[in-house]
Amino acid sequence: MSSSAPHKARQLRVVLALGLIVAAAVIAHRGMIPEVDGHYGLWSVVPPLVAIVLAFWTREVIPALFAGIVTGGMIAGELNVVEAFLIPAMATEGFALILLVYLWALGGLIGIWSRTGGALAFANWAGRHMTSGPRSAKLFAWIVGLVFHQGGTVSTVLTGATVRPVADRHRVSHEELSYLVDSTASPAATLIPFNVWPIYVAGLVVGTVPFITSTQEGILFFFQSIPLNFFAILTILITLLFALDKLPWIPGRRMREAIRRARETGKLDHDDAQPLSAVDLGAPTVPEGYKSGLLDFLGPIAALIGFSVVPFMVSYFVLGNRQDPAFPIGAAFVLAVLVAVAIATVKGMSLRTVMDGFIDGCKSVMIGGIILMLAVSLKEVAEAVGTAEYLVDAASGQLSPVILPGLLMILCMVIAFATGTSFGTYAVVFPVAMPLAWAVHPEMLFMMICFGAIMGGALFGDKCSPISDTTILSSLATGCDLMDHVYTQIPLALTAAALAIAGYTAMVILFV
Repeated sequence: MSSSAPHKARQLRVVLALGLIVAAAVIAHRGMIPEVDGHYGLWSVVPPLVAIVLAFWTREVIPALFAGIVTGGMIAGELNVVEAFLIPAMATEGFALILLVYLWALGGLIGIWSRTGGALAFANWAGRHMTSGPRSAKLFAWIVGLVFHQGGTVSTVLTGATVRPVADRHRVSHEELSYLVDSTASPAATLIPFNVWPIYVAGLVVGTVPFITSTQEGILFFFQSIPLNFFAILTILITLLFALDKLPWIPGRRMREAIRRARETGKLDHDDAQPLSAVDLGAPTVPEGYKSGLLDFLGPIAALIGFSVVPFMVSYFVLGNRQDPAFPIGAAFVLAVLVAVAIATVKGMSLRTVMDGFIDGCKSVMIGGIILMLAVSLKEVAEAVGTAEYLVDAASGQLSPVILPGLLMILCMVIAFATGTSFGTYAVVFPVAMPLAWAVHPEMLFMMICFGAIMGGALFGDKCSPISDTTILSSLATGCDLMDHVYTQIPLALTAAALAIAGYTAMVILFV
């Protein structure tokens, strides 16, 4: 078989699948599916299911996402999906922030580092003073992930940009690195929750049960339930063992192959991979006569941390502003780019060369921007067809105290995986699940167990879904193929999820 045969076979699968999906969607639309209780019955899960199945089957994320959007438009009766979903999704402040800041500013910064050689200089320095091989490089990534744990998108971008040059130097595959970056973001943010998570969740649970009548009581309940967020705790512990090469066995053949490939051949991605970031930090294009140094890398990083994390800590801890702590991440990223430009020009690089690097970096993450745009649009579709509402209704009849925590966790895993959002899953599930759990067994420990199960289930889905912004940005920041990241981290995440469900079931049997 010729080398192009697998590619042609993949293209044929894509065309065939798209044709079948569009045909089914047209049939659904002509059948005028009635909307009941905010959803379309079983049809409500079809759009995200189409996108996810196609993404796994064809490994082509963009057509898979678009197919899901078109299918959802047909079901919801919105034939013009551009005006109904794409434009509204792109017009949101959150998407603009991610696109302009996390993608273009990050891409531009990486492009400048490629010109100045700053990332490689930092990798060389860290290699001499902080890391000595793949194990210490992965541990370095784990520690940095916990330090930059304030939120999902922020953590993945900060951590990925900081640790990638070090990990690349020590032959840590991009699959390993993206797993470490993704798994120390949102899970850590729920365990060290000096961020917006407690405030957001507290607002959702206020009034749902008799003992939570105010936001402050909701925040207190969040903190009390942290020891029962088994999935987050297990994820952090598993990633630590993974970084130290102490896991007895690594679940998932693809991850084991990625580790072996990187160590034996030095290939950080497999031959057919399509990394979301095309700039190679290990092969900088430094102009002749320019002297690279640590300042080229640490200067922008210091500006980024100093203008985002430090004001947050001061606002939260010193000023006591718990409701709306200052976290000017957008301005911090812009400042980091300006600092990188200033350092390079002061050291003698022409502004034209610096800007060429910036533009090349922005171009390198354009695919990531397109994927993110379609992922956000698919979330709008999921809301329009009532995906989460249908899944909650379908599972609400299972009322046994022994199985309820595990059922709630699995339900949240499915919803978050299908919609690509943990916060959106919380918004749908908490108002229903909290009074349901209280009606089944009105006891504080049982409520904390159910609360922890909901928190962990949504974390799993958000972390593993190929349409999640944190999954996409983790891949982009580490230079990994998106589907490679998804394939390699799911077995590890499923291990943590299975252990968490077993733990909840055992706790209910023994102590409730």
